[in-house]
Amino acid sequence: MGCRCSMIRISSSPRTRRRSNHLRRLLLAAILAALGLRAAADEVAPPEPETYRLENYRAPTPKTLAGARVLTTDEAEALWKSGNAVFVDVLPHAPRPTNLPPGTIWREKTHMNIPGSTWLPDTGYGELAPSTEAYLRDGLRQITGGETNKLLVIYCQRDCWMSWNAAKRVLSLGYAHVAWYPDGTDGWEDNLLPLAKSEPLPR
Repeated sequence: MGCRCSMIRISSSPRTRRRSNHLRRLLLAAILAALGLRAAADEVAPPEPETYRLENYRAPTPKTLAGARVLTTDEAEALWKSGNAVFVDVLPHAPRPTNLPPGTIWREKTHMNIPGSTWLPDTGYGELAPSTEAYLRDGLRQITGGETNKLLVIYCQRDCWMSWNAAKRVLSLGYAHVAWYPDGTDGWEDNLLPLAKSEPLPR
């Protein structure tokens, strides 16, 4: 005896389809809104101040620095590969907390930066103690051999005024060729470029 079999087609209800389409539209709108906000944030940058930044150092930076060349990551990479520039990292150095109980073992976080860089921490604040400014002067003299025509690339992290301040100060010290790399180690790492462990230049 033959058997008549029919295929049963399972389909979502119109209500389910409408809900799914609505969710897709909401998701697309959210993505477009986020992209629009990101593009707007990228376009808006604070004006270049006449003096050093004295507070709120982790904030959007200007797109310019008078007297200095502003580098993209590709340009910084090209200079790094050429070996024709001296890279200087100015990210602050986290000190040992003063309130640790006696006998506590303090392990510093490993600091990574662009290979071959010299780390001159704490030299990007708006105001420097005389000893810190001397550390910056001596460090620059050491890594350039006293040649003020050396190309110096100053950086720290993205949205960090420390590198902007430091590059501006390096210009004031008489160095003729100063480049500021505003994306710093963040932009470098985003481009899958190598980082290396670094120690501060001894004071």
